[in-house]
Amino acid sequence: MEEREIISDVRVYEPNVHVDYRGDLWTLWKADEGPFNLPFNHDKVSTSRKDVLRGIHGDFKSHKLVTCLHGEIYFVVADNREGSKTYGKWDSMVLNDRNRKQVLLPPGVGNGFMVLSDEAVFHYKWMYEGEYPDVKDQFTIKWDDPHYNFMWPHGNPILSPRDTSIAWRLTKNFKRS
Repeated sequence: MEEREIISDVRVYEPNVHVDYRGDLWTLWKADEGPFNLPFNHDKVSTSRKDVLRGIHGDFKSHKLVTCLHGEIYFVVADNREGSKTYGKWDSMVLNDRNRKQVLLPPGVGNGFMVLSDEAVFHYKWMYEGEYPDVKDQFTIKWDDPHYNFMWPHGNPILSPRDTSIAWRLTKNFKRS
């Protein structure tokens, strides 16, 4: 597996893939093997259509291993950890079912994505202690936050009420100096 770092403590992995005339085979995660030696305990999958923008959400309790299983997305990570050398910074990349990149996110780093293909399937593998950090325990960074100055493929995404509301961001445990 090839690895690179984009934001402090965020890792991008490209798994080994077996390809032949039938298609391809690759491992998302295997306990006690590879770089993901975390006790993951929860998987989620989201399906979205073209131009949907999900996030940017995060929490201060969980690690997430994410990948795009089908389609193509523009993926963004944003560091919301005060004291981090990359606090207030962001980075992006394209994740799709061809490059099979997996991104490991530590607590305090938010993530979001915009769907580039007609549809996409996104996989989240979570690791946290205690209760699941649901919406009430998460922070939201507005997709067009002027501090971060994100660059999206276009400026007219399909958003949820949570991702359009400035009030949501201001009432959550969002940290900004």
